[in-house]
Amino acid sequence: MTAQKWTTQRLETFATADDLCISPFYSDGQTCGTPTWIWSVVVAERLYVRAWNGQRSSWYQSAIQQRGGRMHLAGCNFQVAFIPVDTTAALMTPIDHAYQQKYAGSAYVLPMLQAGPRSATLEVRPLPS
Repeated sequence: MTAQKWTTQRLETFATADDLCISPFYSDGQTCGTPTWIWSVVVAERLYVRAWNGQRSSWYQSAIQQRGGRMHLAGCNFQVAFIPVDTTAALMTPIDHAYQQKYAGSAYVLPMLQAGPRSATLEVRPLPS
């Protein structure tokens, strides 16, 4: 399956929504794992997530291995693809700023800007239904 792009309307909703639960597939490539609540940001018309525990996070490892799963955000469920992000790219700074803006005031925002979570940044794209 080929990943699509989110609509502008969805991205506008995602930019303020704070209810993202992610469920990468298990090794069978069909069964979704237990939903994990995580933070998400929208940058340059794309949806990004990071793993709090970096690359050792179990949901992140499943997302990297299986490349797909389910996401619940803004009251809706979506079949999604997980695309690794080049963490050496200039894109990391805008993603950092988006986390700082969206989650300003949270004691957890600064840890999300550290090397571990940054190294576990994924783009989330919709799959055709």
